[in-house]
Amino acid sequence: MNHVSKPLSAGLYFVATPIGTARDMTLRGLDILANADVIAAEDTRTARKLMEIHGVSLNGRQVIAFHDHSGGGVVAKLVAIIAEGQSVAYVSEAGTPLVADPGYELGRAAIAAGLPVTSAPGASAVIAALTVSGLPTDRFAFVGFLPASKAQRQSEIAALRDTPFTLIFYESPKRVGDLLTDLRDVLGETRQAVVCRELTKKFEEVSRDTLGALADAFAGRAVKGEIVVLVGRAGAQDVDDKDIEAALRDAMKTMRVKDAANAVAGAFGLPRRQVYQMALQLGEA
Repeated sequence: MNHVSKPLSAGLYFVATPIGTARDMTLRGLDILANADVIAAEDTRTARKLMEIHGVSLNGRQVIAFHDHSGGGVVAKLVAIIAEGQSVAYVSEAGTPLVADPGYELGRAAIAAGLPVTSAPGASAVIAALTVSGLPTDRFAFVGFLPASKAQRQSEIAALRDTPFTLIFYESPKRVGDLLTDLRDVLGETRQAVVCRELTKKFEEVSRDTLGALADAFAGRAVKGEIVVLVGRAGAQDVDDKDIEAALRDAMKTMRVKDAANAVAGAFGLPRRQVYQMALQLGEA
């Protein structure tokens, strides 16, 4: 594959990489990897393999490892390289850097030094899972990994109980059964949820059901691969239109239509667009 040969201006380039299927790599991301002065990677072997698959040659360029266990010296080295007028492309092992992946400290250091930071967006397990979940997408909260300790995990889940957003968690295949059990016990067995496994890969699996059913299905089950768990928003249940209309009429006595719709949507755990349309109709009546 031919890539655009164009010198990059000095700066830090965060480049998203595929979460499974190699062909999900963006053309712009490949161009950056082909032209950056230095490649920094969470896993240098994975980065080299991805570049090889897409025909991107290193041509003797330096590849520097930067991961969660890298010290401040590596950050300082990369920032110094950029400050000298060179371009650095950073890739995490899979997906978008910084999203439950390394890169935050590097980005902060570059910004603090007044250096340009650019994103080449692409694959993200968060967005891929949300897209196929069937759960509300207008508002969501990415929680990431919860603590391994059961008590701490349940405490953090409890703090999220009334959050009117779709909740998105990452979990290891070894602990997904425990996570689902805790989610069921704290949030209730009737809350809608989805478990996504191996997204974009050969054995992709999406399981949609209540927390109770999913907890039972994954109890003791040995699973492999990357896991994303999504939980429907608080109050995401069937609500009678008459109740919504009554709440809207009451809210619209003291609020603008848009604000009233937002308030009622949050209270009932419903998509804002749906409630806003109802509010507009009431306003016209």
